[in-house]
This record gives sequence, structure tokens and C-alpha cells, in this order.
Amino acid sequence: MPLFQPLNPPLRDWRGKTVWIVGASSGIGEATAAALHAQGAHVVVSARKVHDLEAFVAAHPGSTALPLDATDSAAVHAAADQLLAGGPLDCVVYCAGHYTPMRAHALDLSDMQRHLAVNYTGALQLLSAVLPALLARGAGHIALVGSVAGYRGLPNSLAYGPTKAALINLAETLYLDLHDKGIGVSLINPGFVQTPLTAQNDFAMPALLTPAQAAQAILKGWAHGRFEIHFPKRFTLWLQTLRLLPNRAYFYLVKRATL
Repeated sequence: MPLFQPLNPPLRDWRGKTVWIVGASSGIGEATAAALHAQGAHVVVSARKVHDLEAFVAAHPGSTALPLDATDSAAVHAAADQLLAGGPLDCVVYCAGHYTPMRAHALDLSDMQRHLAVNYTGALQLLSAVLPALLARGAGHIALVGSVAGYRGLPNSLAYGPTKAALINLAETLYLDLHDKGIGVSLINPGFVQTPLTAQNDFAMPALLTPAQAAQAILKGWAHGRFEIHFPKRFTLWLQTLRLLPNRAYFYLVKRATL
């Protein structure tokens, strides 16, 4: 592969494309669905909150609401079968998320397992449901929404960070396995975005973006054929630099920055 060739086929023309977004009732998922709808895509939005999905469809004629719980394997597979019966899926986005700030002195096992079920196992349920059809067709794109919280350990991220680290590794492995099969894979690692999840934070969030700004960054990344789409770069590039530091330096700087 040439060094500067896009890692994925650029996705620029969304007219007539079918995109399924799981976790689209609010935040980044909803904003990305709206941005794709504006570009002419047929957007299928899924989440548990039926009312929010119905409101989205009312505001975006031609889109489709498909309520489901991403942790329910049978529901995910039934939804995939329903969609695939109507035609191919061009892009599938896993954006469902659960977040509660947590530190080791207040470990809550049941909530940690909820993080795992929503943030990671739900993505596996979706992959299990759609990959056979994508492989048979030899086309399509899979996008997983991770987080910069998955780069390295961070305070308040005892439950959330490990699930996003798992998604990062999963996306990298999927890319290696699926690139030669004609299937694109992208990993979306946002910094801080104004969502119901980040509203729980009681600290100043640097370089905070709106969901609409996040959606535009995602579409731009897809248009350039990127594997990792991270934003805003004035924040995420700093975190990527921290990933390269030896442990002693990393722990020292993070403690200084977060105390």
C-alpha cells in the first residue's frame, strides 16, 4: 500500500446510500444521522428511546426509525435481517454508549458490566449481525465510535476507558482482516463533545465541541478515507503525544494536569 494512499475508499457521495446508526437518539449519533440525511443518505436510526427516534424521523423525512437495545443480541440480529431484506447496507455505525465517572475507591461492578455491555459487547452484536452480508457483497463500511479516553488510563475513567480501549483494538484488527475483502473500517475517537454523557462531568472540558461540529469532522474524515478520525485536533494530538511517553512521565503529567 503506498504510504500516502487513503486507508479506506473515500466516502463523499452519500446520495442513495443506506446508513444504519446504532445509538442515534442524541449526541454524536443523532448529529451524524442529520448530517448524512442532509447529504442525501437514507439514514436508519436505532436506539432504545422510541420517542426520540420518532422525533428524528419527523424532522428528517425519508429516514427510518428502528428501535432496539444494542445489548439484546436477538433484537440486533432481527433488526439487521429486516434491513438487509430491503437491500444492502452501505455503512454501519456503532455509536451506542454508556458513561459514568468512576474511580477505583468507588468501584461499582454492576455499572462496569453495563459499560462493557453497551460500549463493547453491543458492537460485537452488531458485527455478528451484519458482517456475513457485507463479506458476501464484498463492499460496505463499518465505523466504531471509540474515544480518546481509550488511548491510556485517565482519572474518572475506570469503567469507561477500558471499553473504549477495547473498541480501538477491535477496529484496528477489523481493518487488518477486512481491508482486502473490500470493506472499509474507521475508528472515530472524539475528544469532549456536548452530549448527555459528558454533561455528567464536573470539570472543565477543554476544546469542547457541539455534536454538529463532531458530525462534520466525522464526514470529513470519511471523505478523506481516514482510518482514525479524531477531533478536535488541538486537543487529540496532545493526547496522542502523551501515548508515546514512558509510563513514569505519563503518570506524572496526567496527575499534574488533573489534580
